[in-house]
Formats: sequence, structure tokens, C-alpha cells
Amino acid sequence: MSLDSQTLDRPIFENLPHIEAVLHYLVPMAEKPVNYTYEPPPGVKRHNGTYEGHTLPIYNARSITRELSLDQEGFALAVHDSAVRDFYDEDEVSRVYYPEAEQLLKDVTGAAKVVVFDSTVRNAQRAKQGENSVKEPVRRVHNDFTAKSGYTRARRELAAIGLDDPEVLLQHRFAVINIWRPIAEPIQESPLAVCDAQSIASTDLVAGDLVYRDRVGETYAVTYNPEHRWFYFPQMQRDEALLIKCFDSAEDGRARFAAHTSFDDPTSSPNAPPRESIELRTLVFYPT
Repeated sequence: MSLDSQTLDRPIFENLPHIEAVLHYLVPMAEKPVNYTYEPPPGVKRHNGTYEGHTLPIYNARSITRELSLDQEGFALAVHDSAVRDFYDEDEVSRVYYPEAEQLLKDVTGAAKVVVFDSTVRNAQRAKQGENSVKEPVRRVHNDFTAKSGYTRARRELAAIGLDDPEVLLQHRFAVINIWRPIAEPIQESPLAVCDAQSIASTDLVAGDLVYRDRVGETYAVTYNPEHRWFYFPQMQRDEALLIKCFDSAEDGRARFAAHTSFDDPTSSPNAPPRESIELRTLVFYPT
């Protein structure tokens, strides 16, 4: 996997095979978007934003996997075997998968330190059956952190693991990188699309409040821009991991925010099994 590739130019990506699918973008709004992670008080909407669909080409990135990098496009694909037997077992995930993921990111990025701080399993069928620890795929274009909340969440998580002075680490370059992978059959339903970070303008990113019961976080919603370049890896397997950069403290032209969303693949069978996936959110600290 190359970490020094150049940004994909238009002729390269336009020659890739692609599908066309609907992606849901935030309609520009005057107030700040707000989204509750739980059922809000009576009279309060779960979210105040309106999303509209745009039919866009989503390019098959498998033939250019070696040309993609976290620092240029903001995402990369890695082949990675895991010893985890049951990704729905939270104890096994934290005991087995977290250390595996930390080592994977050290190998890919050259990081000096990696901290896994969150995991989410997604399966629409199980979520609808009421399993609290399982969520449905997110069907709106978004990025998990903002220029502000990348630092806020890092401070919170470093304090949680007992680090005496998080500010020492945060004075140096760090990133928030998600590791997303299938946990059962190859992905057929609700695959994940990732937007080339270099095609996203800063004005496309809209900071919104993500309201928890005990705190308020901040994420980016994204407004439509025809220059966005979307990619996916069809039929992702259990031994493949998609790395997505959601924040980078460096402001030197490297990718900082790679927006992403699940989508309805028009080539999928209507009887395709529900997507089963897990994502880890991690703090990646680069050598000083």
C-alpha cells in the first residue's frame, strides 16, 4: 500500500468501472445541524437537518488500491486477517481485535502510538430487532469528527486511559482513523462509499452537534458539490479492512476529512443478506 501516491487525476478515475447510486447530502441551512443519539424530549426533533439525494457515479477502486493513501485520498484498503471468531462479542473484540487493529495502523502509518477508543457493529436486521449494541448503516454523507472535535475527543479519550498530560501528545501530529470491515459474508447490501478528501472543499463541511445523554460531540454533515469523487470496493471480504481518515491535526495539504456513507447498490440482489460490519475509531500518533 503506497503512502506517497499523488492525488488521482480525472482521467485515471474516470476510466474506472463505476455504478450510479443515490447519495444523501445535507441541504444548506441557516441554523447548526443537531442530531440526537437517543430519543429526545417530547417536542424535540431527533435531527433538524434535511437531506436530499443526488445520483452520482461511484467508482470501483479495486484496480487502483496500490495508488491510494491515507495522506492523499484519505482512505486505503488493507488485507488483514483477524483471529476474532465472533465480532458481536464485545469482550473478544476488545481483547483480540483492538491489539490487532493497533498493530495494523502502526504498520500502515508508521505511528508511534495507536489508541482504539470506540467500536460499532452494524447489522440493520439485528438493530431493528432491538439489540442495543448493534446499529444500522448510516445513509447520509458525513464525517465523524470536525477540526474542533478531533481535539476534544482526543483529550477525552487520553484522559480516560489515565494519561497524565494529554497536551504533550496533542502538540504533535495525530489523526483519527476508522477501521471498517465486514464481519460475515462479503458485503452485498449497503456497501460503504468514501469520498476522495482532496475533492472536498472546506465550505462543503458543516459542523453539527451530536447530542449524547452526557455530552455534546460534533461531526461534519456535507453539502453537495459536483466535484466530489466517490469510490467503493465491491464485495468486500472479511479479511479486508478499509481505513478512513476522519481527522488529521496537520494542516499542510494532506487529507484531513474523508467523507463517507452507506448506499443502495443497484447491482445488489433484493434478497441480499443485511450488511454486517464493524468499525473501530482510533487515535494515531505520528513520530515526533
